[in-house]
Amino acid sequence: MKKNLSWILGLVAFVWAVEVVNWTLDHQLSRFGILPRRVDGLAGIPLSPLLHGSIRHASVNTVPLLVLGGLVSLYGVGVFFRSSLVIVLLGGAAIWLFGRSSVHVGASGLIFGYFGFLVARGWYDRKLGSILVAVLTVFLYGGIVWGVLPSAGQVSWEAHLFGLLAGVVAARLETGSGTGRV
Repeated sequence: MKKNLSWILGLVAFVWAVEVVNWTLDHQLSRFGILPRRVDGLAGIPLSPLLHGSIRHASVNTVPLLVLGGLVSLYGVGVFFRSSLVIVLLGGAAIWLFGRSSVHVGASGLIFGYFGFLVARGWYDRKLGSILVAVLTVFLYGGIVWGVLPSAGQVSWEAHLFGLLAGVVAARLETGSGTGRV
């Protein structure tokens, strides 16, 4: 279990290392986020979860990334990596295709993806452990679902929506025909 949790701790530490460098550069790295429908914005798909617009932005994402990513990692290192990859690439591609014409950065798409994964995993897997994790996830973070609604301002509701949907897809891929692997 310690090995599984060390991966999410490492990811969060890496996000913060990138944020410190980005902060020293007056957040100039944030321009490498997802730029919808622009070829130069494709690099932002894998980079955007690591980049944040401010220290406050990174701070707000830290605890839910640790908690929800930690819960995903309990399913195993392989599940953690595969689901993270699906969420980042599929969610990011959807932002690139359908997002507003602005730079999209931050780990919130991954956070919403982990939320979607954990809830959907309980639904698809139908094992007591997965159902309990899904209930705990909804209890702790159920209110975030409002973040998928279109909003004005700098919040990327598109990252929230597409991250959530990508998380559901990742859960389905992990559970196959619904029998699950825990």
